[in-house]
Amino acid sequence: MNGMEREARRQDWASGWSLFAAVIMITVGIFSALDGLAAIIKKEFFVVVRSYAFKLDVTAWGWIHLVLGVLLVVTGYFVLQGADWARGVGIGLASLSAIANFVSLPYYPLWAVLIIALDILVIWGLSVWRPDRA
Repeated sequence: MNGMEREARRQDWASGWSLFAAVIMITVGIFSALDGLAAIIKKEFFVVVRSYAFKLDVTAWGWIHLVLGVLLVVTGYFVLQGADWARGVGIGLASLSAIANFVSLPYYPLWAVLIIALDILVIWGLSVWRPDRA
């Protein structure tokens, strides 16, 4: 197998990861938006920890997650459509989502860790694909 065939095979594999990243980004966005709505509508749904380094009102946290979730869903849709700009925006939004979930660790620890892991997969999946080499 020559270098061109190897690169083509590598990019086929990477484009599959990019598709996976877009679908996961949409899913994480929907879950984040629902989390945000739950925090906005019913503050008592989340247990607030007293001594945590990042003190944030549950309603503010809800709005952050709602807006990030909607932006992730929209950007994931455009990644699926093949928009070049959407990959960079998706990487940025997944990074912000990971940071927001880190800050919200005391409210929902297992869920936050899961979403952070999925955000890392999204960042990696969007980073490895180079459509100009496909």
